Amino acid sequence: MAKRGKLYNGNLAKVDRTKKYSLDEALAIIESLTPRKFDETVEVAIRLGVDPKQSDQMVRGAAVLPHGLGKTVRVVAIVKGEAEKEARDAGADHVGSDDLIEKIEKGWMEFDRIITTPESLKDLTKIAKVLGPKGLMPNKKTGTVTSEIGKAVKDQKLGKTEYKVEKAGIVHAIFGKKSFGPNKLKENFSALFENILKQKPATSKGIYIRKVALSTAMGPGLLLDANLLDKTA
Repeated sequence: MAKRGKLYNGNLAKVDRTKKYSLDEALAIIESLTPRKFDETVEVAIRLGVDPKQSDQMVRGAAVLPHGLGKTVRVVAIVKGEAEKEARDAGADHVGSDDLIEKIEKGWMEFDRIITTPESLKDLTKIAKVLGPKGLMPNKKTGTVTSEIGKAVKDQKLGKTEYKVEKAGIVHAIFGKKSFGPNKLKENFSALFENILKQKPATSKGIYIRKVALSTAMGPGLLLDANLLDKTA
């Protein structure tokens, strides 16, 4: 633990905790941080001016990142009929219906995303209690319940990050790996941030983006100047 603390403290010394950084400044600092023995994810935490207790102020969505997430995404398509071929052609790792539902019921969880059609969604009710707590239940807002199965599979394989506002009004999302470098991370962040801006509920009044901070998975947080982000994203 002492060794880990020394590395963290060394990285923390590169951050001015009293300053609000531009996106470019923050990403430059992230690049300069002493690396861990693994390629850390880079994450954003955004405090929104919404009340998640109100159903009409729930912010949830997904953004396709131009440079992906830096990992292989295993996609399951639970579909029937012509959609099966469409899913296979698009690169789904597993395609089926009742057979896959049965496998999941028995404990099989070797996948990262499930795609389904509105027609097949009802078939997943029997495994909703398994998928829900793990954040794997398909949802229209994240594009995982759709009639455009081929596009949905390709988007997920390319690298699509999902987000959902938490009780405290904060959205957490991953938008790449430290190894991507500032330019790719900036393009990924901009795609994500623009997507979140579009999800602003009509009933949300006042300031929507309250606070934004970036960090690596095990690194110190860097507060961004939210006033500069509209020009960046």
